Amino acid sequence: MSKKLYIKTHGCQMNEYDSARMRDLLQESCDLVPTENPEDADVLLLNTCSIREKAQEKVFHQLGRWKQLKQKKPELVIGVGGCVASQEGEEIGRRAPYVDLVFGPQTLHRLPEMIEQRDTQKGPGGTIVVDVSFPEIEKFDRLPEPRIEGPTAFVSIMEGCSKYCTFCVVPYTRGEEVSRPVDDVIAEIAHLAAGGVREVNLLGQNVNAYRGANHQGEIVDFAELLHFVARIPGIARIRYTTSHPVEFSDALIDAYADIPQLVDHLHLPVQSGSDRILAAMKRGHTALEYKSKIRRLRKIRPDISISSDFIIGFPGESEADFAATMKLVEEIGFDASFSFVYSARPGTPAAELPDDTDEDSKKKRLQILQARINQQAQAISRRMVGSTEEILVNGVSKKDPGQLQGRTENNRAVNFPCTDHSLIGEFAQVEILEALPNSLRGRLQGS
Repeated sequence: MSKKLYIKTHGCQMNEYDSARMRDLLQESCDLVPTENPEDADVLLLNTCSIREKAQEKVFHQLGRWKQLKQKKPELVIGVGGCVASQEGEEIGRRAPYVDLVFGPQTLHRLPEMIEQRDTQKGPGGTIVVDVSFPEIEKFDRLPEPRIEGPTAFVSIMEGCSKYCTFCVVPYTRGEEVSRPVDDVIAEIAHLAAGGVREVNLLGQNVNAYRGANHQGEIVDFAELLHFVARIPGIARIRYTTSHPVEFSDALIDAYADIPQLVDHLHLPVQSGSDRILAAMKRGHTALEYKSKIRRLRKIRPDISISSDFIIGFPGESEADFAATMKLVEEIGFDASFSFVYSARPGTPAAELPDDTDEDSKKKRLQILQARINQQAQAISRRMVGSTEEILVNGVSKKDPGQLQGRTENNRAVNFPCTDHSLIGEFAQVEILEALPNSLRGRLQGS
């Protein structure tokens, strides 16, 4: 009987992508069958994130629950990966000696060998198997072709970040920016398209810093890569996550005029609307420079929706700084945001800055910002009522088996009555009837 694998994922889309690749790798190399129940598993993997507050405590809390499973099943393999693993390394084994494997984002491809090493090394007096090194792009050469699951897919095009924003741990946990070769990216997307994928989401900590070599050794930037991806038969939509304003170049903006497959949605994190705070964060741009890029983009795509990340309560943030952020929120008309109160990440420069703003004030500011962005998002959704939108149908609605679910170009979920499952994976014209808080309700055109 095949052994079973359970993976729990914290954090970003990069981690979701990595977890999917771990699953494919271990299924192919070790004949491990995925399970949704950790109690049934023979291998438990925790893919961690270190962005949010108390990330380490969250990891050890989860491991404590898994410890009980190992007490019942001593041969159970427990592994910890991701950014917390990269930060903590062998410390995880000291705090949780029942853990068998610790691996970083760049070494997940070595999991089969690490599991084999654990089988010979772990035991009475044995030690934990740890590999949190940074072997650049090696992992992509060692991973199987991605499994195709529906009409959308993530494709990682680069790893790491070299910006060293003062609040961020990514350069320390995922390493410096390293781009995959152009031919590898194109081959992966062509494989996905041949299997029915219609929309790809290109992933990286800073995708618009992409600088990959082609087969002739020439460097291709992100705008050029987008042109190559757009030529792949079957790819009808292109998204990417996430970007940095400094490298949101004129060539990238011009691509929106030339590449219809680029969707009318952009996630471009600004973090703050205060130039003083942006400088303290070492973001490398001003609020005006950010607005100028969006203004130029909207000359090409007037209806494009913009989402962002915001850090509220960064050390030294005053009421005036927060007011500048709120002004930017209204001027841009952000459609959505990933926003949270600042929490110091160990080892980052911002962790050493004095912080005299009380937590209640920070939380109140966050509530104000989120409420305003939610209002703006609802206004955009209401304006869509009565329009006909092209929806990429992803599958059956989770709440109603008599409905199908898909997404608009501007990343809104749409549910509409339909029992024709042959539409799954295809585009459909749907009239928008109602704007709900988190989705749209529609009617299939012609029904």
